Amino acid sequence: AADGPGHDTGIALDAGPSSLTVTFGFGRTFFGRTGLADRLPAALDPLPAFSADALDAKRSNGDLWVQIGADDALVAFHALRALQKEAAGTARVRWQMNGFNRSPGATARPMTARNLMGQIDGTGNPKPSDEDFDRRVFVPASPGKPQEWMEGGSYAVVRRIRMLLDDWEKLPVERQERVIGRRKADGAPLSGGTETTGMDLDKAGPDGRLVIPDNAHARISSPEENGGAAMLRRPFSYHDGIAEDGTPDAGLLFICWQADPFRGFVPVQRKLDRGDALSPFLRHEASGVFAVPGGAAEGEYVGQRLLEA
Repeated sequence: AADGPGHDTGIALDAGPSSLTVTFGFGRTFFGRTGLADRLPAALDPLPAFSADALDAKRSNGDLWVQIGADDALVAFHALRALQKEAAGTARVRWQMNGFNRSPGATARPMTARNLMGQIDGTGNPKPSDEDFDRRVFVPASPGKPQEWMEGGSYAVVRRIRMLLDDWEKLPVERQERVIGRRKADGAPLSGGTETTGMDLDKAGPDGRLVIPDNAHARISSPEENGGAAMLRRPFSYHDGIAEDGTPDAGLLFICWQADPFRGFVPVQRKLDRGDALSPFLRHEASGVFAVPGGAAEGEYVGQRLLEA
């Protein structure tokens, strides 16, 4: 009945699918609480501490991660309310973060999105056409191992990274570009070319200095500087108002995907932690790692291979 307790809220009544996706991931603590400790993958070991960390434990980790994405905010909210109703009595929300990206159609042609610093963000991502893409992003088969249920899945590292935008925006554009190692206008490396041109990490300018500084973010985070370590970044921006000190509570909901966080995110973040020119403008405020199983086959539900093992 339309007025009964189980009625649909009607929030998204007039909308189409709007590219709605719902992604589920299992946190480290999920396994002990459900009697599945013997199925806990080593890839969910706690991340090491980093010097830029100012982590809020109340907004970090969790048993279950649910990511809802849609081109329309009403459709996303409708999905959230539906899931909360279904989970009532079984699960409660530990933390929630709202993120956004550039809206479809905002640019004349599809482009790599910019973050709240105004930088094009995501240029160096591995591409599905790369011959090692699957190896880097998806978990391989491992019969008989605790993580065998994760075959075809991926591990998501989720970090809430506050951007100290007032400090960043005081820098002239030329200085911002040297911090990042790329041109702000088009994302091209300072060594020349276009956004997709590879970085020439050895190129020096007329003054003998490296064109891409040795502490530039793009250099330090590149696979070439990290023994080939790579991750697929799929971040969102966030803005949660103005803090009491008058600074924007804004930044990046950093989400990266990889076959193993200790071969993807961790080595790169360790390198950044030791001398990234961007670090003084960032503060990591929340963190989590989640095991996201491979897609459900027809007639299957997400995580069935774990939960019915």
